[in-house]
Amino acid sequence: MTEQVGSLAFGGKKDTARADSSVEQSERTPCGQTELSSCNRSTAPSTNQLDRDTRKARKSIRESSMNRFKTSKFKNTTPKIAKKDGWINNVRAGSFSCQGNHIKASSKLVAFNTEQAGGGMLGLSSLKPGSDGQWTVTQISCHSDLVTDMDFSPFDESLLATCSGDETVKLWRLCDPELQPPSSPELTLRPGQGRLELVLFHPTSSGLLAVGATKVPLIWDAGRQDTPLAVLEQHGDQLQSLSWKPDGSLLASSCKDKMLRVFDPRAQLTPVQSAKSLQNNKDSRILWAKDDLLLTTGFDMMRSREARLWDSRKLSSSVGSASLGTSNGMLIPLFDEDTGLLVLAGKGDTAIDCFEVSASEPFFSQVSHCLTDTSTRGAAAVPKAALDVLSCEVMRVLQLTDGCIVPISYQVPRKNSNQEFHEDLYPDTVGTTPAMSAEEWWEGGNKQVEKVSLNPDKQHKTKAAPAKKKEPASGGSKEDPARGCSTSSSPLSTPSSSAAASRSPSSASGLSSSFLPSPSPGPSPSARPIQSMLGQTSKLRHIQGAVMHRTTHITNLRGLNLTTPGESNGFCVNRQRVAVPLAISGGQIAICERSQPGRLPDTALPTIQNSVNVVDLSWDPFDPHRLAVAGDDAKIRVWQVPEGGLKETLTEPEVLLQGHTEKIYSIEFHPLASGILASSSYDLTVRLWNLEAEEQVKLLTGHQDQIFCMAWSPDGKLLATVCKDGKVRIYEPRKSTAPVQEGTGPEGHRGARVVWVCEGKYLLVSGFDSRSERRLSLYSAGSLSSGAIAATNIDTSPSTLIPFYDPDTSVVILTAKGDTRVHIYEIAAEEPYFMECSSFNSPEPHKGLAFLPKSECNVRDVEIAVGLMLTKTAVEPVAFRVPRVKKEFFQDDLYTDTAVCWEPALTAASWLSGSNGQHKKISLKPADMTPLSEAPKEAPVRKYLPSSVYLEEKTDEQKKDELLSAMVSKLGNMDDPLPQDSFEGVDEDEWDD
Repeated sequence: MTEQVGSLAFGGKKDTARADSSVEQSERTPCGQTELSSCNRSTAPSTNQLDRDTRKARKSIRESSMNRFKTSKFKNTTPKIAKKDGWINNVRAGSFSCQGNHIKASSKLVAFNTEQAGGGMLGLSSLKPGSDGQWTVTQISCHSDLVTDMDFSPFDESLLATCSGDETVKLWRLCDPELQPPSSPELTLRPGQGRLELVLFHPTSSGLLAVGATKVPLIWDAGRQDTPLAVLEQHGDQLQSLSWKPDGSLLASSCKDKMLRVFDPRAQLTPVQSAKSLQNNKDSRILWAKDDLLLTTGFDMMRSREARLWDSRKLSSSVGSASLGTSNGMLIPLFDEDTGLLVLAGKGDTAIDCFEVSASEPFFSQVSHCLTDTSTRGAAAVPKAALDVLSCEVMRVLQLTDGCIVPISYQVPRKNSNQEFHEDLYPDTVGTTPAMSAEEWWEGGNKQVEKVSLNPDKQHKTKAAPAKKKEPASGGSKEDPARGCSTSSSPLSTPSSSAAASRSPSSASGLSSSFLPSPSPGPSPSARPIQSMLGQTSKLRHIQGAVMHRTTHITNLRGLNLTTPGESNGFCVNRQRVAVPLAISGGQIAICERSQPGRLPDTALPTIQNSVNVVDLSWDPFDPHRLAVAGDDAKIRVWQVPEGGLKETLTEPEVLLQGHTEKIYSIEFHPLASGILASSSYDLTVRLWNLEAEEQVKLLTGHQDQIFCMAWSPDGKLLATVCKDGKVRIYEPRKSTAPVQEGTGPEGHRGARVVWVCEGKYLLVSGFDSRSERRLSLYSAGSLSSGAIAATNIDTSPSTLIPFYDPDTSVVILTAKGDTRVHIYEIAAEEPYFMECSSFNSPEPHKGLAFLPKSECNVRDVEIAVGLMLTKTAVEPVAFRVPRVKKEFFQDDLYTDTAVCWEPALTAASWLSGSNGQHKKISLKPADMTPLSEAPKEAPVRKYLPSSVYLEEKTDEQKKDELLSAMVSKLGNMDDPLPQDSFEGVDEDEWDD
C-alpha cells in the first residue's frame, strides 16, 4: 500500500481528486480485505506508519496541485529594446562556425567576435557609454585563428578567458576601451588536444576553468600551467556545450552523438550520469537550471527547435519541453537562476523569446515574444550587478547583430517603479568574491559564494570578504599605471545617475493617468462639471471588436515583407483591394481583390514589380486603381491597377517622381485635393507633388532629424509633422516653407505618429516617454508652444502605436505591428480628454491594421469602424461594434452625416492656387430603418412598490416578527444541525509535518 500511495504522490500526471479518493478508500477498507492479508503480518508496516505515509502522500498531492495555480511575479515581464542612440555601433560582427555565444559581458565590459581577416580578432566595448554619450569600440588581436569562445571571470570584471582554433587558451587583463588595449595575455594554456571550442570559468573557485576540445572536456587550474587537473572521458563526437552546476560540484556536457553527460571531475573521469537523450545531432546547448535540473536547447526529430528540462539524476527522459517552431538557427539559452527566467535567442532570427522555468508543471511558461529590427548573431546576459534595479529591471540581454549590439531590458511593470527597491523581485544574489581557490576545490572543498543584496541602500554596508589566496590568474588588487587598468574586482555597481534622473513622479499614484488633472491651467475643481470630477465615461466604452467570418478572409498569402520601416503602416487598403509588399527581390507588391475572398492559389500570382525595396505605399483616396509606392532609391512610383485587379505583372509605373536626395520615409495623400501627395525623406525635407503635372510643387524645411510622421488637417490647409528631434510642427504649405508653429513633442526617440482630432482643433501624438512607455499626448493646434494639454501612458512595448481616428464618433483606435491588443479611446476636447473603451485582442500577433471608409460599416449591426488585419498568411476583416438593445432602429446618435471622403472636393491646381473646399456629407441611414430618436416611447415599467406600502403603520411586534422571519429565512432553521457538526474529529498525528 505504501508503494501505491507513493506512485500517486510523485507520478505527476495522476488526477488529484482520484488520488485522494483512492487513499481515502484504502483508509476505510477493513484490514482483512486488503492485500496485506495475503502477506506475513510481521512484515507489514504498522498502522501508524501507513497513516503517516498516507498523510505525506496527500500533502504532496495537494502541494503539487496548488503549484499549478500559483501566480508568478514575473509573468508580466516586458522586454524593452533600447533606443537606437543606446546601441553600440561599429561592431562589424559576422557569421562564425563555432560553438560559442560570440558575445559575453561583465558588469563593466562587453567582448564579442568581430569579422576581420585572420579571424583572431576580438571586439571590446564598455557596457556604459562615455561622458559624451558614445561608446568606444576597440579591437584586440587575441589569437592566430578564430576566437571560438570567451568567458568573463565571475569574480573579476576585467578578466577574460578566450579559446581558439589555434589550440590555445588565453587570459586577458582588459582595460577601458578608450585606453591602450593589452598587447599580450596574462596567461596562455596549451592543452595539446587540437582545436578548442569552449571555455568556462568555475562558479565558486578562482582561477579554475573548464575547457572543451573537439571531443574532450578538460579541467584547468590557471595557477598550474603545465598540465590540466583532469582530462575527462572522450566523447563520441563533437563536444557542443559545457555547463557548471551553480554550486560548482558537477559539470554537464552535450554532444553531437546525442548524449547528455554529467561529470563529477573530482571523483572520476567517467560520467556519473549519461544517456542518449537528444533527438537530433544538430547544435545543442546545455545549462544548469535550479537544483538538480538541466536545461537543453536543440532540435527534435522533425528538425523543430525545442527546449527541454531534465532531472540530472535520471537523464533517460525529459520532465518538460517547449517547442519554438522550425528554423535552422541554433538557440542560445540565457538563464537567470534568481528569477527562473529563460531567454532563447535563435541565431539568424529576429525573434527573442522569454520563458519562466519551474520545477513543476507547466515547466515552461512563455512570458514574452520580442521582435527585433535585425537578426541575431550572438547573445549574452548582463550580470545582475549591472541591472537598474530601481526600474524593476530583472534581466538584460545584449543582442549581437551584424553592425551593432542592441540592449534588451526585461522589466517587471510595477507601481512606483523608478522610486523604490522591490525586495520580492531581487533575492540576494551571488557576490563577486570567490569562495575558495582552485586548489581548495580540487581537494574536496564545497564552499559557496557569499550572497549579496542588490538593494542600493545596502550597497555601502556590504563588505567583500578578503581573498583566501592570491591567484596568478585572477590578478591582484593594485593598479597598473602603464595601462591605466584597475585589476581589482569592483563592488556591486549602483544604478546609473541617468536612470535616477529619469524617474517620474507621475507613476506614484495608483490612479489611471486619464483621470489625473491636466497640467494646463484651468478652472478650479469647484467650477468643473460634477460629471468630469467624478470621471466621465464614454457611451462607447463597451465597444466590441470581432474578426468577421472566415468566408470574408483572403488566405494563403505567402512571402510577405514583414520588415517595412516603422514609419510605414506595412500595407494599405481601399474599398476594392489590398496592397501587400512581398519579401521578394525587386520590391514586388501583391494586389488582392476584396470582392474575391478565399484561398489564393499556390501558383505564382501577378504582382507589381517596383524594382526596388518598398519603403511605404498608399492608395489614392479618390482613385481606387492608383497606388503610390515610395522606394529606397528616393523615388516615388505611381501605378495604375486595371479594373478587376491584376491579370499580368506590372513592370512600368504610370508616373515616376524624382527629387529627394535620400531614401524616403513616408508618403501621404491630400484629403481633399486630387493628385496632391506629400513625402518625407532622410534628406530632412517634406516635398509636395502634383501627380497630374508629374512635378514637385513645394519643399518644406525646418526639421533637424528623422521625420516620424505627417498628417494633413481635415480641411487640407495644414500639415503636421512629428520629428525625432523632439518637436511637433505645423506647416501651412501654400504660404510658407517653414513651420508656422512648433512645440515640444514626445520625449522618447523610438518613433511617433500624429493625427488631427476634434474637428481639427487638436493634435493627438502617439509616442514614447523618457522611460520608453507608450504614451498618448494631446496638443491644441492653436498653441503648440504651450506643450501637451493632456497625456496618458498606455503600456510598455517597443512598437509605435498607429492611430486611426473616426471623426464621426471621436474614437481613436490604436495598435502596433506585432501587437495582439488593439486599444480604443474616445477623445474629448475637455477633461478627462481620454476616455478608455474596451480593447480588442487578436488571436495572434498581427502585422498591421488598416481601416476602410465609413461607408463600409454595417449600420444594422451598429458597426462604427471596419478594418483589415494582416497576419502572416491572411487578410482578415475586423468589425468594431457598439452593443445596442434596439438594433432594429437606426442609431442616429452614433451615425451623424459622414463625409464623402472617397470623392475629391477640388483639383490640385485649384488647391495650389489658394482655393479651399470641404467634402459633401451623406446620411448612412438605410431607407427602411427608423431613427432611434423617432422610435415610439414605451410605457414606463414600475420598478418599486407604491409608497403606500412603505407608509403603512405597523406595530413594534409586527416589525419584530418580520425582522425575525427575514433572519430565519436568510440563515436557515436554527434547530437544524450545522454541516460541520456531522464531521468527525482528526487525530493529533494529523497535524504532524
